[in-house]
Amino acid sequence: MPKARKGLVVYFTYSIQGEDGEVLEQNDLPIGIILGAGSGVFEKIEEAIEGHGAGETVRVTLEPEEAFGPHREELTCTQPLSQVPPQYRQVGAEIEFVNERGETRTFVVSRIEGGRVTLDGNHPLAGRRLRYVVRILEVRRPTMSEVTAGQPLGPPGSH
Repeated sequence: MPKARKGLVVYFTYSIQGEDGEVLEQNDLPIGIILGAGSGVFEKIEEAIEGHGAGETVRVTLEPEEAFGPHREELTCTQPLSQVPPQYRQVGAEIEFVNERGETRTFVVSRIEGGRVTLDGNHPLAGRRLRYVVRILEVRRPTMSEVTAGQPLGPPGSH
């Protein structure tokens, strides 16, 4: 059974836990990457997967700087409730803003109290130490078309 290494296809599922063990996010749909091919998966997770095979579980802790970054106070703002359109007057509502350079950022209503609304443009997991629990489902060689595409094509077990 092959072990994960750079250049091989790896399919996995994962969960993200906070420091207290609470599950913050869970993904049970398989994610496929070619290890080391710029998959967008955090580097420390790819490194932890290396050397492991299908059926194994890998646990890795990421500091904020290795994951979603520190919580940046400059990405939060508080506005009077009266200045916020009614459809955004609920916790969890998302508002997309565009800056003068045309870049977009999504802000989430994180708190409403005292007649004021707090908007937060940080990733919801920014500033947190996170534990990823990665379940490896499949490790295999990529097909030529996957090498060309730079990513797996199809679900696990399809090649």
